[in-house]
Amino acid sequence: MATAAASGAWRRAGIAGAAIGVLAAGAAAGVAVERLTVGRGMRKRARLALDATGPYGSLRGTPGRATADDGTQLYYEVDEADPPEDPAAPTGSRRRRLFGRKAPAPVTVVFSHGYCLGQDSWHFQRAALRGIVRTVHWDQRSHGRSERGRAQARAGGGVPVGIDQLGRDLKAVIDAAAPEGPLVLVGHSMGGMTVMALAEQYPELLRDRVAAVAFVGTSSGKLNEVSFGLPVMGVNAVRRVLPGVLRALGSQAELVERGRRATADLFAGLIKRYSFGSRDVDPAVARFAERLIESTPIDVVAEFYPAFAEHDKSAALPLFRDLPVLILAGDKDLVTPSSHSEAIADQLPDAELVIVPDAGHLVMLEHPETVTDRLADLLVRAGAVPESSNVGGHGTAEQPGGR
Repeated sequence: MATAAASGAWRRAGIAGAAIGVLAAGAAAGVAVERLTVGRGMRKRARLALDATGPYGSLRGTPGRATADDGTQLYYEVDEADPPEDPAAPTGSRRRRLFGRKAPAPVTVVFSHGYCLGQDSWHFQRAALRGIVRTVHWDQRSHGRSERGRAQARAGGGVPVGIDQLGRDLKAVIDAAAPEGPLVLVGHSMGGMTVMALAEQYPELLRDRVAAVAFVGTSSGKLNEVSFGLPVMGVNAVRRVLPGVLRALGSQAELVERGRRATADLFAGLIKRYSFGSRDVDPAVARFAERLIESTPIDVVAEFYPAFAEHDKSAALPLFRDLPVLILAGDKDLVTPSSHSEAIADQLPDAELVIVPDAGHLVMLEHPETVTDRLADLLVRAGAVPESSNVGGHGTAEQPGGR
């Protein structure tokens, strides 16, 4: 019986490998070329060297925990703004500035990350805003340092997680980390969907406290129509088999994690293809993204995946019409194509729409200056910095593809 069970596990892993192979086809060709020129041992040493020296993901703040409505413990960190300047301080004393101007308190900027990532995916924006405005960075349930969802843990996996639950999780984080004062909500991919779910369930919070919103590489729905850059036959095959494949993978998590480690090169190529749009991404940044995604257990991947096909928050978008809104996406995003950002902008005609050239899904890591500059401008419009402030090209210059 043990032999039959093992055989079944390997058969499911084989089916999973075939399905993932369809998705990885474009990436595998690049990996094959790399293997001809760079030895496996050298590639492993290079990854270790990048892990040891890369500063990305090293920023830490004051830790805290929020309790979700189902008891799940959600981890967050707070970076406080520097205290206001003392008028009695000596002339010429050093001051922290946002692109030339100091930000007044109190505003809290809450960053929500995407699927299979963590709060550290906002590394560059966190570094730029540190000490200037109060920020909260949190890990979505079952990601990063947050606890595994209680329902999933009790059932031993396999229980899907809905986007509405993530909206309630964000409310719990706000209640714990920023119970008072204006808010600016920033969400990437699944994090943007989380913000939409929050607004739909707590419109009074949006009305009374939210000063501005940024949607980065996200979607309000119809994700089941995304092709992932595959031909029609390929994407149809993936859609048919992937949900079942992920359930099988989640039930054999230990086996699959060993397989992921054994095929690290292939997955590195796959991650790069679906994370970035340009060819000259800093290797340390690419490796950082790889580590973030690798750290998400396969059973967690499986539990969240069904939510995206069901996600539809288009009816919630009008709630944002009276707010300053930034909508930003990469023009080569294969995960949430820029057309999804354009669809959001169609519902929010006063929003700023920025399509970043030569950028993929992890646009905030690939083109951090552009993302940070547009966030700075949003903070000006939200009143986080005085409207009269001269923030120069960082906040007021027209960006390529901007509206």
